[in-house]
Amino acid sequence: MKHAVFFRNLNLGRPRSPTRAQFEAAFLAAGAESAASFLTNGTLVFKARNKTVARKVLAQASQTMAAECGLREPGFLRSVEHLAELVALDPFARVDRDSVYEVCITFLDAKHPALPALPLVSKREDVELLSATEGEVFSISRVVGNTPGSPNAFLEKLLGAPASTRAWNTVGRLVAKYA
Repeated sequence: MKHAVFFRNLNLGRPRSPTRAQFEAAFLAAGAESAASFLTNGTLVFKARNKTVARKVLAQASQTMAAECGLREPGFLRSVEHLAELVALDPFARVDRDSVYEVCITFLDAKHPALPALPLVSKREDVELLSATEGEVFSISRVVGNTPGSPNAFLEKLLGAPASTRAWNTVGRLVAKYA
């Protein structure tokens, strides 16, 4: 079974982040049948027998990366099958993509605090949370002044819990390649 993990604040080769080789090797050493980094933003696809094994692989790989390079950020695990289901939902079908900076998905921990009623717009109006599943939030980012809004920062402040955000096209490309 293929799984994807989305790490918070992991950029390959940067301080406290693994290189691509270290990233993939940590998962293989932890028992993944295969491991492939996807882009440079801390996204990795790996094979594990089932979800229980995938969780153990993620936990061991995280310990390895903490020891080797000091990475102490959470990884958010999803099956590629689940990601394909999210893509099929087409959560941004009604969004005029030309009117926003980015459409995003934010991954939350299974034990995240309850979300407020959605949709919800940030005070600066640079982030709008559109909808959510049990573990993901779909949002849009707008540029206000010179900077785009950060759905990740908005959600982390709102929930008081870590999260990891990706551009929606990252998930679409991952599903197209690995599903």
